[in-house]
Amino acid sequence: MAQNDNSVSRRNVLKGVGASVATAGVATSLAAAAPTDKVEVNVGFASERGRQTALSQANETVRTFDSIDVLTLRLPKQAATALEKNPNIRYVEENGTMEALAQTLPWGQQRIDSDVVHSNGELGAGADVAILDTGIDDDHPDLTDHLGKGKAFVTCNTQGGCRYGAKPADNTCNYSWTDDNNHGTHCAGIAAGDDNSQGVVGAAPDATLHAVKVLDKCGSGSFSDIAAGVEYVADQGWDVASMSLGASSGSSALHDAIQYATNNGVFVVAAAGNSGPCSDCVGYPAAYSEVMAVSSTASDDTLSDFSSTGPEVDIAAPGTDIYSSVANGGYDTYSGTSMATPHVAGVAGQLAANGTTGSDIRSTLANSAEDIGLASNESGSGLLDAAAALGYDSSDDT
Repeated sequence: MAQNDNSVSRRNVLKGVGASVATAGVATSLAAAAPTDKVEVNVGFASERGRQTALSQANETVRTFDSIDVLTLRLPKQAATALEKNPNIRYVEENGTMEALAQTLPWGQQRIDSDVVHSNGELGAGADVAILDTGIDDDHPDLTDHLGKGKAFVTCNTQGGCRYGAKPADNTCNYSWTDDNNHGTHCAGIAAGDDNSQGVVGAAPDATLHAVKVLDKCGSGSFSDIAAGVEYVADQGWDVASMSLGASSGSSALHDAIQYATNNGVFVVAAAGNSGPCSDCVGYPAAYSEVMAVSSTASDDTLSDFSSTGPEVDIAAPGTDIYSSVANGGYDTYSGTSMATPHVAGVAGQLAANGTTGSDIRSTLANSAEDIGLASNESGSGLLDAAAALGYDSSDDT
């Protein structure tokens, strides 16, 4: 197990600006800001001239990206407004946030026939599955055997509370990417919990899991943090990026990163959202065409009552009352499209282990999905079927 803490957090990026950080204060939201108020924005530039112009207007450079033409800057609102009109600038957006999409408190693996795949020796060895979330519990007995790299874009911190009464996980921050919330560890167990006679078995128990911490202890992460995480996954050459997170509005910076990742062969899957019941409410990044959007089903094959639906939904997977790992070596039952998504990520890892890549993973999952009688805006192509995706029948349980 290689546990690498090679992260560059936002705090580290800001070290270089010294006193200006202390004097600038917290950025005001873009809509509410006065012209001279400081705001934090993502700037997509179209040329080197645009990049230099944006940097010249910034009080602070929060993040630069290595592979996509985006900067995250803190500057006066009037400067941000002026940049929007510059022909060398593609967009200026507020650096908003996305949230972990769990709801409340493991029948799912059996329903998608993961057990059939496992009994035929398909365990996902050789696949790289990145969980872009709140981190992964680095010493969980169900995850450590196949835990690969860790990278933090926000730093583990279990001290203090959260808004709205949420609490950080009871866990020790051994690494900056350690899970301080539980959400990421729960998703990791669904995707690739170890087949070790305890806890849970994931969809691809021998796949290598990578912890890409883009959400903090309260389950929140900025567009820039998440975009940087996606860019990082692409630059590592990993097979699958699993994002159980979202927001009602999109981010151009994150979309740039997703396009970069998919162009480099990464299969990107994301939770449709927990805004149901509704008819057209898939959140972002799931709503982007490059992303496989996952809705949630219950154990009786009905649509989960919380699941977002809409024309962007590509596939459904189990998401109601899913038992999986949580931080500090524990287990718990959660519900949400967040739980449905890593089922898909794990089966995608199985396909990647057999040499299938990128868009071919997506088409294989869609073409092999089981029709369970839900409308297309509820389940897309149907319910995820691990056995069929890998060329088995549900009766092939040897």
